[in-house]
Amino acid sequence: MKHVSILVPETAVVEAVADPHYMFKAVNQFLKVSGKPELFHVQLVGLTKEVRLNSRLFSVHTDMLLEDVKETDLIFVPALSGDMETALEANKDFVPWMVKQYSKGAELASLCIGAFLLASTGLLNGKKCSTHWNAANDFRNRFPEVELVDGSIITEEQGIYSSGGANSYWNLLLYLVEKYTDRDTAILASKYFAIDIDRESQSAFMMFKGQKDHEDVEIKKAQEFIEANYQDKITVDQLADICLTGRRSFERRFKKATNNTVVEYLQRVKIEAAKRHFESSRKNINEVMFDVGYTDTKAFRTIFKKITGLTPIEYRNKYNKQVA
Repeated sequence: MKHVSILVPETAVVEAVADPHYMFKAVNQFLKVSGKPELFHVQLVGLTKEVRLNSRLFSVHTDMLLEDVKETDLIFVPALSGDMETALEANKDFVPWMVKQYSKGAELASLCIGAFLLASTGLLNGKKCSTHWNAANDFRNRFPEVELVDGSIITEEQGIYSSGGANSYWNLLLYLVEKYTDRDTAILASKYFAIDIDRESQSAFMMFKGQKDHEDVEIKKAQEFIEANYQDKITVDQLADICLTGRRSFERRFKKATNNTVVEYLQRVKIEAAKRHFESSRKNINEVMFDVGYTDTKAFRTIFKKITGLTPIEYRNKYNKQVA
C-alpha cells in the first residue's frame, strides 16, 4: 500500500487539493473492479484539523495533522493563491517536514504554483522545475538556484516532480498513476477524466507579456521600442544605440534583465502579435506573417511552432471558431 499525503496549506487552491484526492481514490476503484487490490492510502494532511480556503468559502477537514504523519510515500504540494510572500510565511511549518520525509525516501510533487512552497525546502536547488507560465519571472527571482523549465507540463528529477500551470497538473497525476500502477490503468484514468494523456507542453496557453520586472531603465526602453516597432527590421546595434551603450554590454544587460537574448525577445513579441491575429481575425497565414514582420514562410512556421508548440494553422483552428 502506497501512502499518499496531500497537503492542505493555508491559501491552497481547493481544486488542487480535491483533484489528486479524487484521482487516486478513483484509481483504487479501477483496480478493485479489475480484481486487483487497492494500492493507495490517500490522506489530507494539514497543520490544523480544519483549513478554510478561497476566502473562507470552503472548509477542508484534514485526515491527519502534519506532526502525526511519521512516514509517507508520495506528497502532493497543491497550488497556492493570493500574495505569495504571505502564503509562504503562513505555510513555512510544512517545509522541515517535507525535507525530513524526502530524506526518508518519500517523493514530492508540486501542482502549478505549489512549486513555490516546494522550492522553499531547498530540495529543488540545482534541479529542473515547472510552474505556471505566468509565475515564471517571480519564481526565478525568488529561487535563482532552481532550473525553471519554460512551458513544460511535467518535470521529474530524483523523486521530485512538478507540473505546469492550472489544469496541466492532471497530466502529472496521470504520469504518477502510470508510474505506480501501469499504462493500462493510466489510460483508463485518462478516459474517465477526459484528459489528453501525453500532453507535454503548456506553450500553447502561454501569453508573452514582456519581462519588465527588473530595474534596468535603459533595457526597458529597448523592450518598449521592440514592442512598438516589431513589424519593422530591428537590429541589435539599433537597440544598443537607443540605450547609449556598446553592443556587447547591451546584449549582456538585456539577457540578464529579461532572461532572453535580444533575438529571442523579438521573436516572442512577434509571435505573440501573430497569436492575437489568429485568435481574432480571418487573415490567412501569409497575411499574419507579413503583419508581424516575417517574409520567410518556413522561418515563421518554425519559430511559431517552437514557441507555441503548434503550427500556425493548428493554433488558428484551436482558438478561432470563425475559421473552424
